[in-house]
Amino acid sequence: MNVDPASNNIESISADEDLEVECDGYLTRCVEGKKATDLRLAAIAVCTSSRGGIGKLSIRGSNSIRGVTDLGLSAIARGCPSLRYLSLWNIPSIGDEGLFEIARECHSLEKLDLCQCPSISNKSMVAIAKSCPNLTALTIESCPSISNESLQAVGKYCTKLQSITIKDCPFVGDQGVASLLSSASSLTKVKLQALNITDYSLAVIGHYGKSITSLFLSGLQNVSQKGFWVMGNARGLQTLASLALTSCRGVTDLSLEALGKGHPNLKQMCLRKCCFVSDNGLVAFAKAVGSLESLQLEECNRITQTGILNAISNCKSKLKSLTLVKCMGIKDVSPETLMLSPCESLRSLSIRSCPGFGSTSLAMLGKLCPHLHHLDLSGLCGITDTGLLPLLESCESGLAKVNLSDCVNLSDEVVFSLARLHGATLELLNLDGCQKITDASLGVLANTCPLLNDLDLSKCSITDSGVAALSRGVQPNLQILSLSGCSMISNKSISALKKLGRTLVGLNLQHCISIGSRTIELLTENLWRCDILS
Repeated sequence: MNVDPASNNIESISADEDLEVECDGYLTRCVEGKKATDLRLAAIAVCTSSRGGIGKLSIRGSNSIRGVTDLGLSAIARGCPSLRYLSLWNIPSIGDEGLFEIARECHSLEKLDLCQCPSISNKSMVAIAKSCPNLTALTIESCPSISNESLQAVGKYCTKLQSITIKDCPFVGDQGVASLLSSASSLTKVKLQALNITDYSLAVIGHYGKSITSLFLSGLQNVSQKGFWVMGNARGLQTLASLALTSCRGVTDLSLEALGKGHPNLKQMCLRKCCFVSDNGLVAFAKAVGSLESLQLEECNRITQTGILNAISNCKSKLKSLTLVKCMGIKDVSPETLMLSPCESLRSLSIRSCPGFGSTSLAMLGKLCPHLHHLDLSGLCGITDTGLLPLLESCESGLAKVNLSDCVNLSDEVVFSLARLHGATLELLNLDGCQKITDASLGVLANTCPLLNDLDLSKCSITDSGVAALSRGVQPNLQILSLSGCSMISNKSISALKKLGRTLVGLNLQHCISIGSRTIELLTENLWRCDILS
């Protein structure tokens, strides 16, 4: 019997069931790298047509020899008219013709994601806007042939648009962004990054963005202080709940205060690499905004310990989460006498890789944050047991999650204090890189932390005796255990690990050089429900 080669190829491709998932009632496919060819797309269209075609297609990259072209995308368009989601990433060989076919056939398209597609231009994007009225989400990233004309068409025809992301498109400017934002009244999520827009676009956002709940602005080098000030004072962003500003030189103390006053319902604020914001701006913002629940500051190096403490005190009624990352302006010095009120609402405190943060700062925070549940101090190499103890003693409600990874000066004493003060509530403990932690800590944790379910002891000074002590404790909830890089743990721990394995679903034994391959094989056979990394 003769078999048509093309039919055989289609049959073999359709057997890739691992790429096909039912999602919200329709089929999805993700095609990546070498598998991304016109033949595969044609096969997908044919093999799924009996079930109405696929509803979601993602193409990541393309075969270097027989890559995806307009022909393959056209096959999808004709075979899958019910396509709702299309994502094209890094496919230079797809141009306007393929997207024209999508516009012509796939009128149910709801989400379109274009990234690094240099051959797609305004012509096909305008066709998409006119033919796909159900479009709710659009992402355009690193597409140099798409400019203002596309955004104007989307704003005019896509009345249901709710989410827009535009990044690194050199020919998108004020004309396109302003037209889109002033026309698309249903927009709730807006992300603008690395664009040549000016203060004018931010003024339009501030005036017309009445439905926007989430706004992300990054790398807007042509926007000045005036643009952010006007956006805040326009008072149009009344429903804005989440605001993230990254690497924007126009974010200053004055504009930050205006943003606080102009966004009364703001709940989440993230400032990254905003080098002109100081303590004055942060405190003024904290006083102005009345509903802030989450504040994240990353690489804001003009902000000091005094600004942080005052901001916490002024957000005392609502703030639940505070995150500081790589803020180099924070120095561990005794602040001037401050009239500070405790922040009773704060539940999560994360201070990561801030080398100037030390014992004095921790003691002050302990007084301000008596009801913490989540504490992350990873990378604070300057803190000691003595410095951390006042903070642990101040947490009245009981800590549930504690991350002390790479706090290299902490020893068993801090674990003893944690177990004594918070053993009844502790669920997660990360001690990765704390080389002064020894077997003594495991014995205490085993006997005092019944709720502990995630324990990371990577690169600690743990031996077989410590693992044995842990296995003798009552740990009914321990599911994740990491012993990565614990070179003193050997094959002798196999019995203890088997016992712990009754509840474990994840065990990390990577870089445990004293554990042999045969021991790993035996553990894998016995702990068949546990994912073992070795």
